[in-house]
Amino acid sequence: MEAFLDQYGWWSLGLLLLIAEMIAPGIFLMWLGLAALLTGGVDWLFPQLAWHWQLIVFAAFAAALVFGLRPLLSAEENEGPDSTLNRRLHALIGRAATLEKPIVNGRGEVRIGDTIWRVSGPDLPAGATITVTGVNERDLTLRVEKAAPPSARK
Repeated sequence: MEAFLDQYGWWSLGLLLLIAEMIAPGIFLMWLGLAALLTGGVDWLFPQLAWHWQLIVFAAFAAALVFGLRPLLSAEENEGPDSTLNRRLHALIGRAATLEKPIVNGRGEVRIGDTIWRVSGPDLPAGATITVTGVNERDLTLRVEKAAPPSARK
């Protein structure tokens, strides 16, 4: 075991894990590969480090990367310009449309594209122009408001 646990062994393991990440992407092996590369760097700086301490350093780096950096990068991805990708309801926020059926007692229907959506909002007659302001993913309902007149949209 000690023969493998030198900086070259850690660097080799790190590169193999990064290659495996490219073959079977899932963004998990990448963190372990980076942890192995960093552990190799620590072993290079401290060559007398015992193998069990190297394993502890690897585990600490792996935990820090998986539980520290991974959530931060995931949050940044979801805030980007393509954050509505595969989130059809959220892509509709801000769209204007004409009510297909009136909103009565807070419920109605609107056609956007080739789909009829259930809407919730203030009571409005059929044919009124609305703007989608939010979504309710639980019951697939769009929250809408009466659209502002063209002169007020500036």
